[in-house]
Amino acid sequence: MTASYLRAALGESINVTVIESKRIKTIGVGEATFSTVRHFFDYLGLSENDWMPKCNATYKLGIRFENWRAKGHYFYHPFERLRVVDGFPLTEWWLNKKPSDRFDQDVFLMSEICDNMRSPRYLDGTLFEQDFVERGGSLDLERSTLAEQATQFPYAYQFDASLLADFLTEYATARGARHIEDDVVEVVRDERGWISHLKTREHGELAGDLFIDCTGFAGLLLNKTLGEPFVSYQNTLPNDSAVALRVPHDAEHTRLRPCTTATAQEAGWIWTIPLFERIGTGYVYASDYTTPEEAERTLRAFVGPQAADVEANHIRMRIGRSRQSWVNNCVAIGLSSGFVEPLESTGIFFIQQGIEELVKHFPDAKWDPKLRDSYNRTVANAMDGVREFLVLHYRTAARNDNAYWRDAKTRELPDGLAARLEAWQSKLPTEETIFPHYHGFEPYSYHAMLLGLGGFEAKPAPVLAYMDDSRAAQEIQRLKDQARDIAKRLPSQYEYLAQMH
Repeated sequence: MTASYLRAALGESINVTVIESKRIKTIGVGEATFSTVRHFFDYLGLSENDWMPKCNATYKLGIRFENWRAKGHYFYHPFERLRVVDGFPLTEWWLNKKPSDRFDQDVFLMSEICDNMRSPRYLDGTLFEQDFVERGGSLDLERSTLAEQATQFPYAYQFDASLLADFLTEYATARGARHIEDDVVEVVRDERGWISHLKTREHGELAGDLFIDCTGFAGLLLNKTLGEPFVSYQNTLPNDSAVALRVPHDAEHTRLRPCTTATAQEAGWIWTIPLFERIGTGYVYASDYTTPEEAERTLRAFVGPQAADVEANHIRMRIGRSRQSWVNNCVAIGLSSGFVEPLESTGIFFIQQGIEELVKHFPDAKWDPKLRDSYNRTVANAMDGVREFLVLHYRTAARNDNAYWRDAKTRELPDGLAARLEAWQSKLPTEETIFPHYHGFEPYSYHAMLLGLGGFEAKPAPVLAYMDDSRAAQEIQRLKDQARDIAKRLPSQYEYLAQMH
């Protein structure tokens, strides 16, 4: 991703070399994304037809949370901003009267579309009717970045991360990036402590000006060579392990739901990501509460007979971030920079944000330290903000049936979250009261989780008791009617993707 983006952004003005080991495998389970990932593909000049079929990609309209409140209960956290009536979002009006027990069906279009397994696009390629209108009615969104997320795009993607890596390798090398398959045996520093060159097993010494550490949890350049300390989030987010399966399926006869599903378990949660030719699934858990063997048994039982002959991939996760992601002439991107567990699909979002910010802070020969400091603040703020949002999931989940879920209610909170939670009991989150720095999540996401998880006492604004709620009731009914109508007319996700293939 980094090499492709740098070639697209900076062209022939710089040389880009990727050194990749044949022996060290990628983790390869980063399969679900944010809706903002569209900016990445657009910046590279890629349409969905260019890359989706080659990467087994499917659409993701949000996340379906199952069993976080109680077994059998589910709700959606979609990519959809809330409608506003008389100055208040529909969630406030819903709290005031509670027309049903399904807030997500009453205030979001996406719930009905996901329940009915629909594609977000009609067979002619047009987007379903909602607030977001594509520029010119085409896929061309112009070269933009996360900062230009002025409107909420209604979906993200799910894809085979290994296939996307192969696709981007071809993209980057076709545009002049050099790809070397070799092992780095030594990282050499100059008298200032900056990295001067790498010694490789087969290609000798490779020098450079800027070194980008994409070595994952190993942190070979930033942490091991430059000694940059790692700031752990383990005290607030205990899930430190995962076991993953790649389960084959027949897309035509499988329920190809256009979302990621997160199903709460005894010591964590299981992700289910339907791709076009297989299902990616994995159990994210805390090793203090279960063993790898028990976690694998739980996952296989959850998947059923299809998992019988599938090899399991066990992963130990480093939860937290490097204190600084840019040190001297080394910038860490991806897991070497930081990771805040897979819930809410933020891993690839962090990669994208790191790359975009690197381009915006790209140095010249003077290496202005203010650029580095600004970069580090921006990246750290995003990770700290996502950490807080994820802690919110466990803290406010009503599930309370064992030590893991009970401990989640008493565990230490990140600085500032306790005060925010207290404030939100009187008034649902706004742009002014959520985590104050950019971290990819807007107030509607907080509303979805606080109302869906069931362990938080949310109250409507008192003033609504004095206001006429007829327009809000009409809007809720109009939304539900619109959702049912759209769900009837849209093709299934399989139909649309089969046509694309």
